[in-house]
Order: sequence, then structure tokens, then C-alpha cells
Amino acid sequence: MTDRYARLIEQVLDDPGTVLLLGSMDSGKTTFARALLAGAVDRGIPAAYLDTDVGRTTVGPPTTIGLKHVLEAKHLEDDELALADGLYFVGWVSAQFHLLPLIAGTAKLMDVARRAGAELIVVDTSSLISGVYGQILKYHKMEVSRPEYVIGFERGEELEPLLGIARRFTPARVEAYPVHPEARPTTADERSETRRARFASYFSGNLHRWRVKPTVFLPSLPPDADLASLAGLLVGMEDGKGSCVGIGYLELAEDGHLRMISAVSEGARALRLGSTRITPDWTSTTRVDLRHLFGTE
Repeated sequence: MTDRYARLIEQVLDDPGTVLLLGSMDSGKTTFARALLAGAVDRGIPAAYLDTDVGRTTVGPPTTIGLKHVLEAKHLEDDELALADGLYFVGWVSAQFHLLPLIAGTAKLMDVARRAGAELIVVDTSSLISGVYGQILKYHKMEVSRPEYVIGFERGEELEPLLGIARRFTPARVEAYPVHPEARPTTADERSETRRARFASYFSGNLHRWRVKPTVFLPSLPPDADLASLAGLLVGMEDGKGSCVGIGYLELAEDGHLRMISAVSEGARALRLGSTRITPDWTSTTRVDLRHLFGTE
């Protein structure tokens, strides 16, 4: 890491708070986040990593926002970091079309991190940085996370609209840096394979199957719902106390009833339908519009 980025890390650690990272694809947000969190561990600063990039997750499975408490160096090891301490199910692998759950999930898990005593919270964001939706999403993420620092990694001046919003609407210290020197460009095939591997890893090991009642879903199923149309959909498993305990997927059993399959063995009282239909080998994800699926608006 160059001296410039190392100095930035030291400055943040001298006065820790919430750090929101902005940048397009392969700009080095996650690389910087891990270096910053490693510095917090070295100094004994209680830290948390909030991964809000639902398509290229580092914490938790794709389609979710993941929270990881970082108190020891082992918490930053790849396998350990993938195990979330808190989840929020968004239901799709892109920020587009899902702005509301992304904001709600960020707010909820920020509260969890703060109540746990984190002095440094690093919020990693998606690569949606352009257009009206990019600006609206990032503005509201700033609003609910209330960052002390907004740090952007940009090519040229692509982040200027977002950084301008941060300067005008928040009291945060706003910094713009070139793309991180350790960032590595990835191809679409590489990103797809990484996502497939994350799904496959999450659903590896012992899987549990439950018969599912049609009354447990949000949104509620209409009386004439075609249950076969739900096969392959991902669902968020809610514990009835306001927390997501994991994700699962639906299948239609031979007797015509729905079943849910998950690596999580207990704790679910209700299921949130996602917008992601997955193939059995995790090689393909398709977005499903639930309104069209149920014939409603």
C-alpha cells in the first residue's frame, strides 16, 4: 500500500468513526476496507464491517447485506469474514430495483453495530454510482449511516456528483482518491463465478428441508398462487424478532407442497420472498418481478 493510503488509514484510526466508501466496480473499496479494519485490530479499536454490496458480497451470501464484528485478526480471514454476525435479506444481486430494502437494511445493521460498541464502522457500498438511482441510493445511505468520513476511489472525476452531495448534505470529512493501487480488474465471467462459488459455499454441508405453509410469506401469496412458479426463488428467513437468520430456496415437492431448503437448522418463523431465481448448480440467477408473478401491482 502506498504511503498516501497508509496515511489516510492512520488519520482515520486516530479519530475513528463511521467510514462510508464509494467507488465503481474494481476501484479498491473492499481492499481499503480490509486494510483499515486490520489497522483497527492492531490498535485494539472495536470495529465492524458493513458490506452493502449485495452482488459481490464479502460478508454473508449474495442477495444480503452482511455485518461482521471485527475484534481479532482472524475475523478478517476470508472464510471467517464470510460468516456474518448479522444479515439483512435484500433479495437480488444488484442495487437496482431494490433501493428501499438496501436503505432499510443499512439502517438496521448500523444500529446493531453501534449497540455492539463498534468505534469504527466501515460501510462498503455497491458500484451503482451514476444516474438518478445511484445518487438517491448513496444519499440515503449517508443519511442512515451518518458517516464521519466519506472516501471515494474514482477514475477521473466520476464520483464528483456523489462527493458533492456528501459535502453539501452531510458534515462528513470527504476525501477523493484515485482507484486503489491494489485493485484488480475482473471480468464479467470472474464476477459470475465468484457469486456462484459464494452461493455454493453457503449451501454446502448439511441441508435442512421444511414443508412450508403458504401463509408464512411476505409478500403474502394470493389464494390462487401457482406454487410451482415459486420453485427456485431465494427467501430470507426471519426469526419473528426483527432479524434475518439466513437464506434458503424453495422447491415444489412431489406431493405438490412447497419446501424450503437451507443450511440454517432453526430460528425461522417467516419467509421473505426474494426476486432471485437460482439454478440448482448456482450457475445462473434470474430476476423475478413478484408483481408480475402474482398478477398484482
